[in-house]
Amino acid sequence: MTDAPSSEPVKPKAPALAVLFSVVFINLVGFGLVVPLLPFFAQSLNAEAWQITLMFSAYSLGQFFAEPFWGRLSDRIGRKPVLLITVAANAVGYLALAFVPNIWLAIAVRLFTGLGAGNISTVQGYVADVTPPEQRAGRMGLIGAAFGLGFIVGPGLGGLLTQPQLGHIGYQLPIFTAAALAALAALGVLVFLRESRAKADPAAPRPAFLSGLHDARANPVVSRVLLVSLVYMAGFSAMESVFGLWAEDRYSWGAREVGLSFMIVGIVSTLNQGFLAGRLARTFGEARVLATGMLLFGASLIAQVVAPTRWFPAVSLDLGVFTLPVVQGWIIPIVMAVGACGMSLAMPNISAMISRSTPPDRQGAMLGLNMASGSIARIFGPMGAGALFSTLGHDWPFLVGAALTVPAAIMAINAGRAFRAQQAKVQAGTA
Repeated sequence: MTDAPSSEPVKPKAPALAVLFSVVFINLVGFGLVVPLLPFFAQSLNAEAWQITLMFSAYSLGQFFAEPFWGRLSDRIGRKPVLLITVAANAVGYLALAFVPNIWLAIAVRLFTGLGAGNISTVQGYVADVTPPEQRAGRMGLIGAAFGLGFIVGPGLGGLLTQPQLGHIGYQLPIFTAAALAALAALGVLVFLRESRAKADPAAPRPAFLSGLHDARANPVVSRVLLVSLVYMAGFSAMESVFGLWAEDRYSWGAREVGLSFMIVGIVSTLNQGFLAGRLARTFGEARVLATGMLLFGASLIAQVVAPTRWFPAVSLDLGVFTLPVVQGWIIPIVMAVGACGMSLAMPNISAMISRSTPPDRQGAMLGLNMASGSIARIFGPMGAGALFSTLGHDWPFLVGAALTVPAAIMAINAGRAFRAQQAKVQAGTA
């Protein structure tokens, strides 16, 4: 009888956390669904390469401003209404994208959808609200798993649902699917999610936008790692935004081949983060593993450029249910898998280095700055890639991205040295 009162509050948490997992998962599935087809969808609207990459930047620009705004608003009015608003906005944004008549409206819709997708900080806040401190690390890990799983399912599903032979309408089915999934998630928030946030004290000070920037600049580890994050994400988002155009020009690929290639990236990244990155970091240290990941990612970008166009014949992959044609360039997904290994080594070690070199009461602000750094990279990376693609040549976004990984690796090593110096000072002070 004494166990009943303590167990009752736990009952709504399981479906609530499942809904939260689905919110993040659907954000990434929706993002992944449209990533492979966006270049081809935009071409059906007679868009230029720079306009296509601008669609990628617009989405990230929305996320950049939305994350801190929705996070602060959820502290005041509660997590549930913010999650409901943002997920519903995703559904409306995807549905609107399917019917846009021109590229400029498509860019505006992508900006709106990015504003709705900027709810990860609100999700993390809900997890912290309903989870005991000793269990938060594991529950936050579930949110990271949703990222990886969403980026596996989204691109593959988007590629399979696309029907380019039908023209413009053939690119609408994946977008309708993304809208339906977002609507389902909004229904789950409405029905299953209980409010977790106590009413905020109106007299409590509110953190400024990008609070902690001064502290980050003064921290020799965090400042370097944020630059690594900025450079690495700019290179990846640049490749991501022009890859469809590049593959179409070089190997006559369509949305299906591009989508399945990004699905491979998601699979490799998820497996490596789950089973390899932590073990390597414990053995060799975060900074060395981070630097290695940077160089591995850069090498994969160069390998994509120098991969032969005629030495490898076209082959077909028999999946039993259907036969998937793999045209020239089947070596490219293998090269991208190598790059995914480098990316998966980078992401967790960036967060780990920031966390380990920051006081507990500042970790949230520093990790938030890291998210902002990634958003900035996703804004300007595609824009730069579009300019390079249109003016200098189709290979230049990959070559410039590869070149930037070299100073990023050097900064990672220097951040490791700064961290060891910090630890030495702490030990000397406590001796």
